[in-house]
Amino acid sequence: MFGSIGMPELIIIFLIALIIFGPRKLPELGKSLGKSLAEFKRASNELKSTLEEEIRIEEQRSNVEASRAPSAQAAATPTPAPAPVAAAAATAAIDDSEEAVGAHKVDHPA
Repeated sequence: MFGSIGMPELIIIFLIALIIFGPRKLPELGKSLGKSLAEFKRASNELKSTLEEEIRIEEQRSNVEASRAPSAQAAATPTPAPAPVAAAAATAAIDDSEEAVGAHKVDHPA
């Protein structure tokens, strides 16, 4: 029942408590002891549930961070810059097209 304490030991403890506290005080002590044990059990269950909740939240955070890490690495991978030759060729093509447009301009008298 109470681990290694048997029925004879419980009877001896009860008789000693009865002698020390008397028959009037013993029910009050039992009641307060029961309330204290119930409050301790409630507090320990609350602590246990709080810890389990915190562990669950931390696991969710680590899962979210782990799922974001591969996408963040892909976004952080630099794209190769265009070659300087290609940029120069594009600039030259734009300049040529502007000259061609300018050659075909017709001035309208106002």
